[in-house]
Amino acid sequence: MSEQIQVAPGAPVTRPPLVSRPLALLFVSTFCATTSFHLLFSVVPLYAASGGAGDGGSGVAAGLATGALMLSTVAAELVSPRLINRYGHRADLAFGLVLLGVPALALPLSAGMPMVLTVSLVRGLGFGVMVVVSGALVAALVPAERRAEGLGVSGIVVGVPAVLALPLGVWLAGHVGYTPVFVAGTVAALVALAPLLGLPGLPGRRSGGEAREEGFGMLAGLRSPVLVRMSVLFGTSAMGAGIVVTFLPTAVGDVAAAALLVQAATATLARWWAGRFGDRHGSRRLLVPGLLISGAGMAGLVATDSPALTVAAMALFGVGFGVMQNASLAVMFEHVPVSGYGTVSAVWNLAYDGGMGVGGTGFGLVAAQTGYPSAFLLTGVAMVVTLPLILRRP
Repeated sequence: MSEQIQVAPGAPVTRPPLVSRPLALLFVSTFCATTSFHLLFSVVPLYAASGGAGDGGSGVAAGLATGALMLSTVAAELVSPRLINRYGHRADLAFGLVLLGVPALALPLSAGMPMVLTVSLVRGLGFGVMVVVSGALVAALVPAERRAEGLGVSGIVVGVPAVLALPLGVWLAGHVGYTPVFVAGTVAALVALAPLLGLPGLPGRRSGGEAREEGFGMLAGLRSPVLVRMSVLFGTSAMGAGIVVTFLPTAVGDVAAAALLVQAATATLARWWAGRFGDRHGSRRLLVPGLLISGAGMAGLVATDSPALTVAAMALFGVGFGVMQNASLAVMFEHVPVSGYGTVSAVWNLAYDGGMGVGGTGFGLVAAQTGYPSAFLLTGVAMVVTLPLILRRP
């Protein structure tokens, strides 16, 4: 429904509805697709580890499964803007959903590494296409004056499956077996195809000519100072997310489950709030406080011996990370034409995946020399060092 805001005494302004029917259909599709991804995200590495590898080999198998998934996800994100401009959003999104879902049906045939790696690579391609296309469509289908809030709502749509489906998949695998989880992941991805029938062509593009419009491609995006700076800033926060997901269970033990749940919940809520604030006051204003809060949360993990302080630090980091997710993406969309929405979505997702990968890899090397508390503190400091990138205007 429409919302009224008061910009001056006696002068109410009606804002356009935030969620239209096409956007609601897209959200249903994205929710189902993200559920499919997270149901299998931890289950496939467990399945690979159960494949009979020798001592130490199970851990290698699990790592290779996740690595293959993320490698192909990044590869798909790099080429998705070109595919969007060539074939159109709906065709690409449908293609991505099929790649995400159908290959999982082959996993019950073998837990060997050739099968697991092949399926992971194909599913990663599908996921990479899905996140880029859906991100571009959200930006196009939300009214421009409410885009930041729409991005925040989209964050909730993808955040809830991350919170619920990830542990659910592991629980189901332990109680009913792997095959039902693989089937459920396939069904969720294929159900996501149905809402696509109701999606229109993008605003501002010729009817039936969506794929023929010249696009703002990846090369242009990587040459854009604003897009590069925002992706570096967001990648810094994403680095922290990769660190806590990978190392917090080892660093703090049993309290990690509660701390990670709090982090995921606060990040989702903060991303939505940042969208509402950004539409009214400008998303750029949130970048400095968002990064400072993220850095403070990471530095707060220096108290790894205190469960209460650990949970509080993760809540603080979650708020900062959620704010940075929404604010950086909204600023990036403000600086490109409609034809560049796919590129923005791709660059932002690359920063997300790349930041998490760098954090997960680099932190381990630092922690081996300093210990976990000091490494968390150093990470928080390193995050704040990127502040000059924000203060420089485009």
